[in-house]
Amino acid sequence: MSMNVDYGPGDALLVVDMQNDFCEGGALAVKGGAALVPGINAEIAAARAAGALVVASRDWHPVDHVSFAHRGGPWPVHCVQDTDGAAFHPDLALEADTIRVSKATAFDADAYSAFDGTGLGGYLKEQGIARVIVCGLALDVCVRATVLEARREGFATLLLEGLSAAVDPDAASECRREFTEAGAEVRP
Repeated sequence: MSMNVDYGPGDALLVVDMQNDFCEGGALAVKGGAALVPGINAEIAAARAAGALVVASRDWHPVDHVSFAHRGGPWPVHCVQDTDGAAFHPDLALEADTIRVSKATAFDADAYSAFDGTGLGGYLKEQGIARVIVCGLALDVCVRATVLEARREGFATLLLEGLSAAVDPDAASECRREFTEAGAEVRP
């Protein structure tokens, strides 16, 4: 079930926003989101077995976050701190020592990339990480921003497209082009 990534200690598997609100039944559900969990769990196991770092990002919005429609933002209320919607999918195999990165935690600023305002880039460099392997939700929103920011931060970057789903499936080919132009590797 694993995507045969050759993980090692210089790698970090970055699981983006596999939260209840982005899976079926959630406030901002991405079609096929929950179906990604078994494959992502296989990657988490493979990464851990090879000594790679596992990082899970999450939207962690305050009530009345600036991105919410009632505040003039583009999204319905989602991933509010300490709610069931903000929780990681219950079947996602995150060990206690998995690094959890919370983004978009301020009232007045949104963040799509796991690197945006979190200090993640500096932390990964301190840990000797050279390559970031990305999967999760949503391909055309937070995964996209995370892949592009990982490249800007100087990491070799591999997107596991088969373990990511898009809000707008028609946007996937444009995202793929952007990733390739930025120097990221895309694995179907």
